[in-house]
Amino acid sequence: MQCLEMTTKRKLIGRLVPCRCFRGEEEIISVLDYSHCSLQQVPKEVFNFERTLEELYLDANQIEELPKQLFNCQALRKLSIPDNDLSSLPTSIASLVNLKELDISKNGVQEFPENIKCCKCLTIIEASVNPISKLPDGFTQLLNLTQLYLNDAFLEFLPANFGRLVKLRILELRENHLKTLPKSMHKLAQLERLDLGNNEFSELPEVLDQIQNLRELWMDNNALQVLPGSIGKLKMLVYLDMSKNRIETVDMDISGCEALEDLLLSSNMLQQLPDSIGLLKKLTTLKVDDNQLTMLPNTIGNLSLLEEFDCSCNELESLPPTIGYLHSLRTLAVDENFLPELPREIGSCKNVTVMSLRSNKLEFLPEEIGQMQRLRVLNLSDNRLKNLPFSFTKLKELAALWLSDNQSKALIPLQTEAHPETKQRVLTNYMFPQQPRGDEDFQSDSDSFNPTLWEEQRQQRMTVAFEFE
Repeated sequence: MQCLEMTTKRKLIGRLVPCRCFRGEEEIISVLDYSHCSLQQVPKEVFNFERTLEELYLDANQIEELPKQLFNCQALRKLSIPDNDLSSLPTSIASLVNLKELDISKNGVQEFPENIKCCKCLTIIEASVNPISKLPDGFTQLLNLTQLYLNDAFLEFLPANFGRLVKLRILELRENHLKTLPKSMHKLAQLERLDLGNNEFSELPEVLDQIQNLRELWMDNNALQVLPGSIGKLKMLVYLDMSKNRIETVDMDISGCEALEDLLLSSNMLQQLPDSIGLLKKLTTLKVDDNQLTMLPNTIGNLSLLEEFDCSCNELESLPPTIGYLHSLRTLAVDENFLPELPREIGSCKNVTVMSLRSNKLEFLPEEIGQMQRLRVLNLSDNRLKNLPFSFTKLKELAALWLSDNQSKALIPLQTEAHPETKQRVLTNYMFPQQPRGDEDFQSDSDSFNPTLWEEQRQQRMTVAFEFE
């Protein structure tokens, strides 16, 4: 083993190895790190520094219990013991009166002792991934707590006086069994981030609209049916995730969330969006994919700062012409809808770099698409296109053009042809005309497939007249 020499009265911060040599006076050791050492118990060497030790890291070992001697380290400010085999926290933890940060995540701890309340200095507790079914009343006396992480536990309720934790800024309770929140939570005036995803809420807790400083709210993967107008009272809200619920309607008062930048409504049962959604002027990300939308409101064009818009997996038969006003748009996904065409105004979305229109009913594209000169990735697979407009030659930055799901290359050369009816120049290759999979109602131009003729045409068209650079 390595033998580490230390000079007199020098504060050492770093990893302490098991074998040490000492010279001179007693050392001041403030930080010890025994992470990933395959330990089954806390090293006895730790207790030699009980007067000076401030941070102890025991991450990712096989420790089953914390010895009583550890709690003589009353100078300890941070105790990190995630990913071990702890089944309980001893009551002697109350001795750590200077403890500020405690990480016991990924263990088998079932409860906090009542006298955790004696750790008055605690500001951060990370206890995620433990079978904790309830919090003791003493927990609510940790009045300096600013961050609490209890994801993936067994919580069914919070203490009635949970609102006493008035300094909380971050509260994560994802993947529990919560159905309600205590009314006292309205006192959490400093709470900025609240994660209630993957719980059992059937409606938005009424107390939420009173937490005025809330900036981030996760309510995804619950059983919500309505996004009520009360959400509009959260004027400071920047991020809202309501995906994977059963939401059928979004109240028009959502427009009250005037600071909202990210709105996630994926995987719900929405049939329409309120016109008032156009009043969310700061919105940069809007995801309404996997719903039952048949149309989009014209007011969507008022979202002038929108950069990412995903409305895939719906029942859209058209896009509103106002989509052309989305000049900040970078990513547009409209996969798996029923679009027969695109509005000409889409050419005004000149900052789009990625556009996916897979699995629609597109028969042609507007010439104006050639104005989208920053386009780098375009997915047109599984449509009914017979060719591409000649304006595609202007898309100099195009690096990937998908015309088929089983396409071997991201970009396949195109050649110029004359449209048989309009005589206009168009672009095509051996993948045209497209024949959608499983669409029995769509009749191909040819009555039967002739392999010899197909191969002859393919070879002919592979003689490239036009190729993207």
